[in-house]
Amino acid sequence: MSLIRDMQSALSAELGQGFLFAPVVFGMGILLFFQMGAEPRAALVWASFLVGCLSLGLVFRGPEILRPVFWLTALVAFGFAAAAWRSTQVAAPVLNWRYYGPVEGRVIGLDRSASGALRVTLDRVTLARMSPRETPARVRISLYGSYAEQRPSAGARVITTAHLSPPSGPAEPGGFDFQRHAWFTQTGGVGYTRVPLLLAAYPSDAFSFFKLRLALSDKVTQHLNGQTGAFASALMTGDRSGLSQETLHDLRHSNLAHLLAISGLHMGLLVGFVFAALRFGLSLIPALATGSMVKKLASVGGLIAAAGYLGLSGSSVATERAFVMAAVALSAVMLERRAISLRAVALAAMIILLRRPEAITGPGFQMSFAATTALVVVFNALSQRNAGKPPKSFLWNLVSGTVISSAVAGLATLPIAAAHFNNIAQFGLIANLLSVPLMGIWVIPLAVLAICFLPFGLEWMPLRAMGWGLDWILGVAHEVSHWEGAINKVPAPPSWALFALCLGLLALALMATRARFVGLVPICLALFGWVTVERPDVLISDTGVLVGVLKDQGRVLSKDKGSGFVASVWLENDGDARFQKVAALGWPKDRMIQLGTGQVHAASGKRGLRAFTGCNAADIVVFSEKFEGAVNCTVFDQTRLRETGSVAVKLLDDGTLDIKTARQMAGRRVWNDKALRKQRFDF
Repeated sequence: MSLIRDMQSALSAELGQGFLFAPVVFGMGILLFFQMGAEPRAALVWASFLVGCLSLGLVFRGPEILRPVFWLTALVAFGFAAAAWRSTQVAAPVLNWRYYGPVEGRVIGLDRSASGALRVTLDRVTLARMSPRETPARVRISLYGSYAEQRPSAGARVITTAHLSPPSGPAEPGGFDFQRHAWFTQTGGVGYTRVPLLLAAYPSDAFSFFKLRLALSDKVTQHLNGQTGAFASALMTGDRSGLSQETLHDLRHSNLAHLLAISGLHMGLLVGFVFAALRFGLSLIPALATGSMVKKLASVGGLIAAAGYLGLSGSSVATERAFVMAAVALSAVMLERRAISLRAVALAAMIILLRRPEAITGPGFQMSFAATTALVVVFNALSQRNAGKPPKSFLWNLVSGTVISSAVAGLATLPIAAAHFNNIAQFGLIANLLSVPLMGIWVIPLAVLAICFLPFGLEWMPLRAMGWGLDWILGVAHEVSHWEGAINKVPAPPSWALFALCLGLLALALMATRARFVGLVPICLALFGWVTVERPDVLISDTGVLVGVLKDQGRVLSKDKGSGFVASVWLENDGDARFQKVAALGWPKDRMIQLGTGQVHAASGKRGLRAFTGCNAADIVVFSEKFEGAVNCTVFDQTRLRETGSVAVKLLDDGTLDIKTARQMAGRRVWNDKALRKQRFDF
């Protein structure tokens, strides 16, 4: 009987954690939508919604013992329906062919590509010889040539001559799907220009946060030169377009790149500083000094500051999460409730997933909530452990809090960062300990003062002092990133491993009883799958221009330049730190490389097509042009690759080829199939 009572008590405790698991189960419904091999019909989406409604009703009316099952079913069904609804809501035209000609549009975004080129995002686009019904809602253009650093005004209407193409698919099957990402950002065309942007119309006088962001960014860089000013702009406004590739490299390899993502650290420091300053100032007013009114008014001021920072920074997933967390905490202070809890984290996750279900697939969402969940769990445990003990000194709390938070957040995000970016920063904890305290006690307070002094023209004083702190952080990043062994490259895990790993870690963090240790099972399985992962023997780009064959010394590439982004993705996913030029040194001059009993022949371009003389049954031949001959080997030419996308080939023990394509892995979805888009949306 005692055992039964213990089991009932444990079950009741776990059921009490139901709200904490709500975003997890809701997210499973979203992932189910994205993993489908074909676009679900409208009838299936409506059926999912109705199943969710019925299950939700049974949560309140059904048998008590089955209520958890109904609750889980409702969340999965609603998650699936929410993702489907969002996919339809953002539907916008996508280019179906390569375009070259005049491009006109309004400037709504500035950033930089992986190669460092300045990129301009335009909306209200006009293309020559293309009806409005077929014209993309947004296009993104990289600037090259003599005018590569030309920064257009926010909201200005510009015109240029550009090369545009549809968003490309995954660099390799199962990899990051840029077509899906572009669909949810309504980016229907990407490309480049080598001619200047010409002003077609001045910006309107209407207010926009983007205008304010660039105006504040320009003001900051007037007083802080070089990368110090670019770093300050990124922290204060979210504008990273001034950061060089060298600076980004140093920040990433020292594990300080999270300082660029306006997230919980920035929002917490900003809101905490505003709250403390208002509370101190209001407490000097005798009429308010007694009671709880001071805290409540300070909370309102902190909430206003957080909302302004959210709009100014561009409302990324990490910033939205941080704002929701800050809003919940400040509301709890106003209601005299507990400010920070796992329920607040779960509420923030649900709000973001309801607004943007696609966020769950991105590293920003995953790392942001992993760090926040781990921090809340650890500091709640420490708070309970230290309850009743005399308080420590301020210096001790500052140092220990920084060490613990840096270590916990770093460990929580380590597997996610490694899975997405294939890097582990070995000395990240040291860099964070040398930088994060300065960010909190010096940089952020001075940034707030700079904004307060801006109307009086005195912003230069706090900005210059702020620059000293930023110079220190950039110096730490540069020094640590150049230590020997600063970065350890790791291969990409199997597609299921990250999901299993996150599920196990969530079980450990959120479950209330010893049953949480069941989470060790998926964690161990995921780590084993990651350690033993086997990379494809052959990778073929979706254009056929680049081929990579895995050899004992690493992947050998068919070209030393061109298709640089694809090459870097392949090498990163292999856990290989070499550059494309080095990886191409091992490719034979006759363009053929051994694979088992056959050969891989990279016949790139028209010259490669003309030079091709034949092949054997075990060979793989890749053409970047259309091939019309009859051969008895495996051929991937321009026509076939347009249908398959990128290709991965594994040579099995019996000598046969296991071929996987990007289209096979991604399925037939609205973001990658023009016929389906025409059928569903008539564009």
